[in-house]
Amino acid sequence: MTETPYTTGEPAAPVSKLGYVTFDTPDVERMTWYYTKVLDLEVVEQSHDYAYLTTGADHHCVVIRKTDGVKPRSAVGYEVWGSLGDAHQRLKNAGYDVERRSDVAPGTPDVLVMAEPSTGAELHLFENPTPSGVDGRATLRPTKLGHVAAFTTELERLQGFYQDLLGFRWSDTIGDFFVFLRCNADHHAANFLRSVNRTGMHHIAYEMRDPNHLITMVDHLAKNDFRLHWGPGRHGPGHNMFTYHRDPDGNTIELFTQLDLILDESKGYFEPRPWHENYPQYPRTWEVDIATINMWGPVTESELER
Repeated sequence: MTETPYTTGEPAAPVSKLGYVTFDTPDVERMTWYYTKVLDLEVVEQSHDYAYLTTGADHHCVVIRKTDGVKPRSAVGYEVWGSLGDAHQRLKNAGYDVERRSDVAPGTPDVLVMAEPSTGAELHLFENPTPSGVDGRATLRPTKLGHVAAFTTELERLQGFYQDLLGFRWSDTIGDFFVFLRCNADHHAANFLRSVNRTGMHHIAYEMRDPNHLITMVDHLAKNDFRLHWGPGRHGPGHNMFTYHRDPDGNTIELFTQLDLILDESKGYFEPRPWHENYPQYPRTWEVDIATINMWGPVTESELER
């Protein structure tokens, strides 16, 4: 995997932040209970067939949609800078089938919809979402939706699409199979894993304010009979503290804090932290070993298999 960004010109649809992710499920009520009573998100709109939930100011960051089977990350939405009309034309000029729609979701009345290359998910691009009116300060809930990881059978193609056309920047790679991409100061908003035959979500991650907030939420998970299957620990790439558990549909949910930041793109390195391996810490390709996956200690057999 090359360490040189793919982008050679202005991106067609420069992304500024991760907006939302959609979960298809046969049990909307159960998943809504989990997100409201366990993760403490707030419902903005709902019916028997769907729920839109938020951590704070954005209209929604999680969409739960009723279907016959379970499919996490059936759609992922990103907010873009600039003109949506210009992005529409430039994506079409790049050879992609893009539809501009006003009926995708409340809070995002103008959305570009296309198929994400190689994953089977819908990709939604939007601007100026409607505020939720929800106060997310000093609550139990996470501060925001942080990132979504997915499997792909065409890693180079998908990485190139995200960097060339959506304006993402390369942050780190593990071996030749796990790529971390950023669209703002955060180390990654999207990460992709090479797979021979798998597509779909690997995990979804929510940010906590600090370690104390993370511990409080993990205690709350335990009170509701949700046990960690990995963590706490600290990753190498991104250097975030993490825990992982599974939601009622079996999807892997990460809660994290202390993620690496690049506040000044002209410098190209992450804001210094005491636990960094290098000073300053630049984007790099990491060796495939235990310390890369968890700087603090053991990795379970199931995680090595993932």
